[in-house]
Amino acid sequence: MWEILHAAGIDPAPPRSGPTWKQFLTAQAHGILAIDFVHVDTIGLKRLYALILIEHGTRQAHLAGVTANPTGECTTQSARNVLMNLAERGKEFKFLIRDRDTKFTDGFDTVFADEGIRVLKSPLRAPRANAICEGVIGELRRELHDRMLVVNEEHLRRTLTTYLVHRNEARPHRGLGQLTPVQAETGPPAPVNLADYRIRRKAVLGGLTHEY
Repeated sequence: MWEILHAAGIDPAPPRSGPTWKQFLTAQAHGILAIDFVHVDTIGLKRLYALILIEHGTRQAHLAGVTANPTGECTTQSARNVLMNLAERGKEFKFLIRDRDTKFTDGFDTVFADEGIRVLKSPLRAPRANAICEGVIGELRRELHDRMLVVNEEHLRRTLTTYLVHRNEARPHRGLGQLTPVQAETGPPAPVNLADYRIRRKAVLGGLTHEY
């Protein structure tokens, strides 16, 4: 291709004048949401789908819905539910990153567009374009789904809800300076003298993980 263009006297395209994708994500982090599906197979070999939404700025993750039949109508209703849960905070966001899965229909995009949120579709076969959300999906697989057996849809919903509360409120993140996602929004707690306290361990999900 280069030889053909060179022979035709066509120079390479000039560099883009706007910011790179990485620069855009960094500059707009607190106004960006990302969403994707994670699938889980139950002990009865039934495949379930969970829709996970994440806030780029704070890394808080939310469960938008769990279903065995992720139709366009179901996904659209999940979008309405998650915006309802965000309430007034939903107005802070300007962009939503999603892939080109056919389960994300025009109706799904319209729900966010009506709230003033612009939907950005990631390129085909480019998971790094939605790397933060993909990282959370990978975390759920490694830390949760690869370590337990899921019985049914309700069981998956309960375990994901419990794990995401733990992740948002008690799990520090290197990308947040070892703060939890909730602390990234409210600020770090006041310093204390650890010598005055005993370390206690709280089991989460029956001991699958712990809080200290």
